[in-house]
Amino acid sequence: MVPADLIRRPGPDRLGLTGGIGSGKSTVGSMLVALGATLVDTDAIARALTGPSGRAMDAVAEAFGHGLVGADGALDRARMREIVFSDPSAKRRLEAILHPMIGLEAMRQANEAAGVVVFDVPLMTESSHWRERCDRLVVVDCPTDTQVRRVMARSGWDETQVRSVIAQQATRERRRAMADAVIHNDGLSIDELRLQVERLWAHWFGHDSAL
Repeated sequence: MVPADLIRRPGPDRLGLTGGIGSGKSTVGSMLVALGATLVDTDAIARALTGPSGRAMDAVAEAFGHGLVGADGALDRARMREIVFSDPSAKRRLEAILHPMIGLEAMRQANEAAGVVVFDVPLMTESSHWRERCDRLVVVDCPTDTQVRRVMARSGWDETQVRSVIAQQATRERRRAMADAVIHNDGLSIDELRLQVERLWAHWFGHDSAL
């Protein structure tokens, strides 16, 4: 169930979706698509921008050197991850390149969509710019230990790496404080998680598209 005190009045047509790494945010995004929403996935946009011959790669190579460009013309993500985790200024330089491009592409996709648009943005809580684009914010939440376990299982990272990533994200408390609805995703079956999503959709939009 979505806590009543975390739900405000109905009516949004642009939702922000966020959650910490390993929270299940992408799964919830897919469920919202099944209910009729259009998903604008900023991680997917970032991957396209830094993929082979991606539009951001010339600027990335100029800022960080061609050693971070793979033979296929894509960003060497593992090396870049090491750099930005150890050097906050490098993270800011990368964000200065990518964020404007991501924002433009996200809004292009949203403006072409009909009906409910869901902006899937991992750093939604940290960005007032993104929150201003959304009518409501949905947070997918689970305990930190659950996040660690899930990410280790799917990525092969060790616990220290995972906790380092989590430490650089907004706290669970901060995300929940900004949320219009919190979807609690811990100890649930996929059907139980889907039920939470469907109830929230019905509350805000007055119908159960997937029921």
